[in-house]
Amino acid sequence: MKSPKAIVSVTNDLYTDQRVNKVCLFLQNQGYDVLLIGRKRRSSLPLNDRSYRMKRIKLIFEKGPLFYAFFNLRLFFFLLFRRADVLLSNDLDTLLANYLASKFKRRVKLCYDSHELFTEVPELTNRPRIQRIWGRIERWIFPKLKCVYTVNESIAAIYSKKYEKEVRVVRNVSKRWQAKGVKSKKELGIPENVPLLILQGAGINIDRGSEELIAAMEQINAVLMVVGDGDVLPTLKKYVDQKGLNKKVIFFGKKPYDVMMNYTYYADIGFTLDKATNANYKYSLPNKVFDYIHTETAIIATDLIEVSRVVRKYDIGIILNELSVESIVQATRNLLQDNLRLKQLHDNCKLAASKENWENECDVLREIYPKVES
Repeated sequence: MKSPKAIVSVTNDLYTDQRVNKVCLFLQNQGYDVLLIGRKRRSSLPLNDRSYRMKRIKLIFEKGPLFYAFFNLRLFFFLLFRRADVLLSNDLDTLLANYLASKFKRRVKLCYDSHELFTEVPELTNRPRIQRIWGRIERWIFPKLKCVYTVNESIAAIYSKKYEKEVRVVRNVSKRWQAKGVKSKKELGIPENVPLLILQGAGINIDRGSEELIAAMEQINAVLMVVGDGDVLPTLKKYVDQKGLNKKVIFFGKKPYDVMMNYTYYADIGFTLDKATNANYKYSLPNKVFDYIHTETAIIATDLIEVSRVVRKYDIGIILNELSVESIVQATRNLLQDNLRLKQLHDNCKLAASKENWENECDVLREIYPKVES
């Protein structure tokens, strides 16, 4: 008997999306033959080997309405002519193609994993006409879906109220991580004998606090490691050059997850500083929160509902009353000058990691995708 096939689709280039990777590995362990589909950009780095199959679609257009239109068109025809038992759409920008393809397939199970409040991202709230288009797509398809889950309780409650249907929660919690085979600071290019701070992630974008953090480094006696990518990085690098902060702020670029966690492991404090400038950020729970927990890195965070709930529950960091250069400086100095408190936060992270991990989070996924025998 052949293994049932699961086709998972997303519009990113697959390089750093750990949530999708974790779900694909889960499906594979449940007995599915998994194919992950994403995009290939001109700047995309080669993918590392994975145990499931992958395909990246290359298009002439890399952004804007034409990219999304042509990606969904290509994805629709690809799905239409491939056998599948499960179609898993990640976020609204792949849902149209998956939904339409599912209408032509008998007994296919369509599932929707919403990573965020898609129509409330800054890129859309500043473009109301495009936002309305995505809103129409969501309002048309969402009520018809039978299998929906999202990343936290706040977003699930919003969708449940809006569409009067059950939305389950599978948070983007990190897998159990242990410091095995960690490279030395010298190998990673990290300075020795100085306090280390980190800002990590694939979305180092505007309104996520990085500008204030970089400015705060003028007054903090430590080194900030910026590991990741995002649209505000060119501005940050220019500021660092202008202010002569090159020895205090080091940009390491985008790294594979396991390599990135090496940098996080050495950090004393990690930052997650999203601003509640839109509903999507207001209710977000960035996966970096759990990465910091699993590397026993104390957290300084803005007072967002889901983030503060985790930080306060386990006492693993400081929640800022406001986001400003001054508040970041004060909170960071207080921790770096209090070794006993910093150690306590690191120890509390260790306890939190024993409970907040992907292995425990998979209970909901096991109900959605029961184990199958090949």
